[in-house]
Amino acid sequence: MYTSMLLRGAPRRAFAPTLRYMASSPSSQPPPTSPNSKSKPPLPPGPTSTLPSASTSVLPSLDFQPAEPGADEGRTGAKSSKDSLSSIERKRRFMGRLTAGMILIGFGVQAAYMGRDWSEEEMQTRKVKIEDAPSTRWTRTKTRFVEIFDYFNKPIWTELLPPPLPAPHQKPYTLLLSMDDLLITSTWDRQHGWRTAKRPGVDYFLAYLSQFYEVVIFTTQHHYTALPIIEKLDPYNFFINYKLFREATRSVNGKIVKDLSYLNRDLSKVILLDTHEEHVSSHPENAIILPKWIGDHRDRGLVAMIPFLESIGIYKPQDVRPILEAYHGKDIPIEYAKKEVEAKQKHIDEWKGRATGLSSGGFRLSALLGGGSDGASSSPIPPTYLEQKRKEAQALYREEQAYIEKNKGEFERLLELDREAMAKEMSGSLWTMIDSMAGNKPEGGATTVAAPTGYTATEQPKAASA
Repeated sequence: MYTSMLLRGAPRRAFAPTLRYMASSPSSQPPPTSPNSKSKPPLPPGPTSTLPSASTSVLPSLDFQPAEPGADEGRTGAKSSKDSLSSIERKRRFMGRLTAGMILIGFGVQAAYMGRDWSEEEMQTRKVKIEDAPSTRWTRTKTRFVEIFDYFNKPIWTELLPPPLPAPHQKPYTLLLSMDDLLITSTWDRQHGWRTAKRPGVDYFLAYLSQFYEVVIFTTQHHYTALPIIEKLDPYNFFINYKLFREATRSVNGKIVKDLSYLNRDLSKVILLDTHEEHVSSHPENAIILPKWIGDHRDRGLVAMIPFLESIGIYKPQDVRPILEAYHGKDIPIEYAKKEVEAKQKHIDEWKGRATGLSSGGFRLSALLGGGSDGASSSPIPPTYLEQKRKEAQALYREEQAYIEKNKGEFERLLELDREAMAKEMSGSLWTMIDSMAGNKPEGGATTVAAPTGYTATEQPKAASA
């Protein structure tokens, strides 16, 4: 067995020194041999050119050369950056630190400046009294700082409506009307697909209440989708005074809000009708939330609101907000109808009491002429103040409708002239811009002539041969 183990290990031990010899430089000393192994004959002599040298060997070395103790201890091969920066890099770092320091100093100065006292101009812009504004330095700084980042969440204008007209042209109250699910809604059927439906009674609602209110459409739609619908509701611009679109709203916590503080109107004279409570979260005391109209052609909810709004326009209260608060959470048409019936009954009782006192203690011409003593009770009861004003308003509404119907053809002609003038002006402006970009000078300018009833049309200069 010992013999077999020697035979198995001999070739491996004999091959290892050969590779070591081929991979390393030749040595003058013979390779050491194990004392337990048999001596082997030396290699046969041959030409030295057949032995590869260390410089010409293509085989990798299998030897591990131990490093000398203490040499390159603790070095990783990476060069230290200390004292190796160029002058440009050092200047760049210095300028970066200087800029950061200046920014921090400027931020501190600006924060201190934001805590300054309120000026009269700021109070006028904010429409806030000095006693209602933040009073401490921290609250003033916080308010101004928040306003910087709140710029894109605010309406595009600080005053959504122009200043009120001088008396007597300005209506005493402003009625803001939402559009979606209040005046209109979207309906779908197999025959026509999606269409915009107009709520029953909306024409009468707008035309009649425009006598008492400055009517403003305040919708969350964009102007390019809402404007064509508004033109269908009021084609001749008789009843709707102003139109406010999505650009006039603001965003609060990701929700659309109609902030009435930007309206440029006295909020004690403003009423907002809407179907979404979150849209009026900034001024709920000025809002009436009505149920959504879902397209029922038998709906009378909009018309039922007319007597309540009409009474406010007739009696002219100093502040509408306490009245709206009294009806908050109630069915306004029903509750107001009860109040009107009670007021009518009280008026009748007072009139009968006065008539009875006159017939019993006062001189009556009918008794002198032989008439009966009960003539006062048989006379008609005079109308209340509300009924009298309502009768006048309804008569005025009928006169306006008759006038519109009589002159409808003329109104259509004027609208067509207006559309043509706008199209011609846009076309002329486009070609003028193209000619100016091409370097061509126009032969003659456009002449503006007055169209009937204040409309403006643009007449292009005619050719000389004409």
